[in-house]
Amino acid sequence: MDPEHASVGGRTRSRRPHASPRDIADALRGRIRSGVLRAGQRMPTQAELAEEFGVERGVVRQALRILQTEQLLTNVSKGSPATVASVPAPVRLPAGPAAPPQPTMVGLAPRIADAFAAPHVRIDALCLTSVSLTMAVGEPLRQIHAGRLKPAKIDVRVLLPSRDIDLAFPAPVADDGGLLHRRWLAQRNAQGMVLRQNLLALYATHGVDVHVSFRALPFTPPVKLYLLNGSEALFAYYTLLRREREIEHEHLELYDADGTRSMLFAFERRAGQRDAAFVEQSRLWFDALWETISSELLLSS
Repeated sequence: MDPEHASVGGRTRSRRPHASPRDIADALRGRIRSGVLRAGQRMPTQAELAEEFGVERGVVRQALRILQTEQLLTNVSKGSPATVASVPAPVRLPAGPAAPPQPTMVGLAPRIADAFAAPHVRIDALCLTSVSLTMAVGEPLRQIHAGRLKPAKIDVRVLLPSRDIDLAFPAPVADDGGLLHRRWLAQRNAQGMVLRQNLLALYATHGVDVHVSFRALPFTPPVKLYLLNGSEALFAYYTLLRREREIEHEHLELYDADGTRSMLFAFERRAGQRDAAFVEQSRLWFDALWETISSELLLSS
């Protein structure tokens, strides 16, 4: 198949994922509960969090106040960074039949952080956009820059829908002249570029051997899948709903899915035969899509 040259003609878009205060609170809560952020530890500054999540400081401040009301943070103010409150000792949630599903932004970040502790980090992702993955790698990147994580090699492969298909979702209820598709394409490209640029920067700053590749699928994936270091598979359904959104000052009715809140199920090789088989079959399925019906996807502004 011919390569897909992903561009958005003549439109200037933010290159950062659009995260709400609740999305950011979910991500930070996951880091606290998993022990990535420990009791008594200073949080990153509001400026650092705003940069990581691609939002204004006011949005970060709202997220921190959510966590303060949950008694997970103290000293939330416009001044010095907040502090992680005393919480029970972190327990890594089990995989396998005993593992409860979690919203993507809660469950993905700590498992991505664990994956980055390996000398060779390998992440494969199939998703509608890479917003959840982009936000989830923010904390391990910060840990690398702080010298607390030191991977030698990082390989990331991402499968995303092609720009040339009619998406099953997000899709307008009535004809919108292509507005919603252009919006999705701009976000897909922007988020992929942020993910790629942030990871590739590790070569210049820390000498990490980094490879990031994207390929385009000829269909809308009804599920999202993350494969971590060949040992873990994280799986979630996109659940559709009909809702109204304002896009470029137009009110649209659309069929959409909130991927950051999709419930994520964890499967791990060491959790038993059932999980080992799911991880292996998921890897084979991903590799088959990558090597057969997908086409090259070149992100550009």
